[in-house]
Amino acid sequence: MVNRPIKIKFAKQASKPPKPIIQMITNPLERIKSAWQELYPGSEHLGKLEVLLEELENAKKDTPFDAQPEGWYKDAVIYSLYVDFFAGTFNGLTEKLDHLKSLGVNCLWLLPILDSPMRDAGFDIRDYRNIRAELFGFDPNTEATVKQQAFRDFLAEAHSRDIRVIFDIAMNHTSEEHPWFVESRKGPGNPYRDYYIWNKDTNRYKETRLLFKGMCPSNWEKDGEWYFFHRFFEFQPDLNYKNPDVLIEVSRILLFWLSQGLDGFRADAIPYIWKEEGTDCENLPQTHTIIKIFRAVLDHVRPNTLLLAEACQPPKEVVKYFGNGDECHAGYHFPLMPMIFKALAVQDAEPVHNILNPSVTPEISSENQWFMFLRLHDELTLEMVTPEDRAIIHGHYCKDPRWDFRVGEGISARLAELLDRDPRKIALAYSIMLTLPGTPIIYYGDEFGKLNNEKFYESFKLETGKDDTRYFVRGPLDWAAAEHELANPASLTAQVNNALKTQIAVRNQWPVFGRGSKEWATIEITPRSGSEKPLLAYFRSMPGERVLVINNLSDKEITIKAIEDGNTEFTELFTNKVVQTPFTLPPYGYLWLEA
Repeated sequence: MVNRPIKIKFAKQASKPPKPIIQMITNPLERIKSAWQELYPGSEHLGKLEVLLEELENAKKDTPFDAQPEGWYKDAVIYSLYVDFFAGTFNGLTEKLDHLKSLGVNCLWLLPILDSPMRDAGFDIRDYRNIRAELFGFDPNTEATVKQQAFRDFLAEAHSRDIRVIFDIAMNHTSEEHPWFVESRKGPGNPYRDYYIWNKDTNRYKETRLLFKGMCPSNWEKDGEWYFFHRFFEFQPDLNYKNPDVLIEVSRILLFWLSQGLDGFRADAIPYIWKEEGTDCENLPQTHTIIKIFRAVLDHVRPNTLLLAEACQPPKEVVKYFGNGDECHAGYHFPLMPMIFKALAVQDAEPVHNILNPSVTPEISSENQWFMFLRLHDELTLEMVTPEDRAIIHGHYCKDPRWDFRVGEGISARLAELLDRDPRKIALAYSIMLTLPGTPIIYYGDEFGKLNNEKFYESFKLETGKDDTRYFVRGPLDWAAAEHELANPASLTAQVNNALKTQIAVRNQWPVFGRGSKEWATIEITPRSGSEKPLLAYFRSMPGERVLVINNLSDKEITIKAIEDGNTEFTELFTNKVVQTPFTLPPYGYLWLEA
């Protein structure tokens, strides 16, 4: 039988020019005044507002830093790491900056570094202005000012290499060991009592879902004769933003780290920060008003400081955290990640086409940006998928029942484990992430094909008393082993590292990947593939640049017979060689072509 060419037709979904930003009040202080009145109407708290505004004026006057370049985060390649697991200490991380620079990274996302009992990997913050002493190799009793100076020295080293630095600020909750909560639990008469949410019973906020199913039975934790409210672990009490003192305190924390030279903040768990009876306590209007104030704080003191929304929500909800250019600059595209994995599993581009359809992923303004990943560092999140898709993805990738997280809503596994330790599949996944619209994030060790850490998981399970399977994907990076493997070109480490470095080097030469529009490509292929669409192919375009990316999702060789736009000759970006139709892509192969 002769294989006849089949033409794969995609719906015309060329991305339109970015939406213009809706006109808004441009003066940040006026924006703060307006938002404050929405949250705390009347005159009762105006004195506190005046204090905040005065502190902002002083911070702007005292800052030694210029405004950052507009949209710098669009051209970023971000590397996400735990300082201790990646390099031991900040001194070790400084020594590895040249490695990161050679990889092509130009922004570091430091996973939690602030003082913490470390019961939730540092997301349970005990002191927002104090970095953990062990991350510098210091004595635990070292003064905070000494650590702050050491951190400023690290920032200077990173900035000298044109590497920006952002880190996590948990805005929704603190550790139960935070001084505010220590005071709060002393009783109703304590001045810090209203920093948190206390009740005599558990009959408030009953519509609020459990985020940590299988690990926490309730959103309320008994403490003496009272209960306190929490969305995450029971040792992470939620802050009460109905008290304006809380909003001012968090604003001061942002101001402090701006004064140290930090380039941006990942706003952790922001959909939950305002609670209202009779609601699910997610994505409430007051939450957006609070974010507007935080954004205005940054805009006033150091414009273009990144505010990144960590909102595990559908895209139509996430885009609301961009506001009218007055909330977050960027947000994670949570549901795209599992659809990339589904597309690889079923060898069909349709899941990615569907999730990026404008009916699911709304257009965003020219200022804003999606952030992309191949796991939310710790897990392949399945919270934002249908039960049918969850069954497909979980069934295909949860190869060990111990990898299960949150009762089927996530898979805790390293990228190399999920993709069968196959360098072709890993490189293909990176090709997709690095070329679809958005800013890519690489998780530490993935550039070496790092595997799950069984020993680390077992030890932390015993230490914390929590069967948190995310510890499979944490743990120290073995640099000696990685360097040994890099010396062997046939090793998984070397193959993954070489492919990723090559891809990033090309991406960094083409602004179109971070700033251009997208249009699905129509390609004629052979052999016939039935109803499946085994190629994920798209044009990326901006004035002066046009690139065609073709990803072969299948385990079969595919011949490209013709491209819809009629072009028959292209320049391949990795080698600068001319490619003419027809040409062949190997199983799990990919091409980036100048079109």
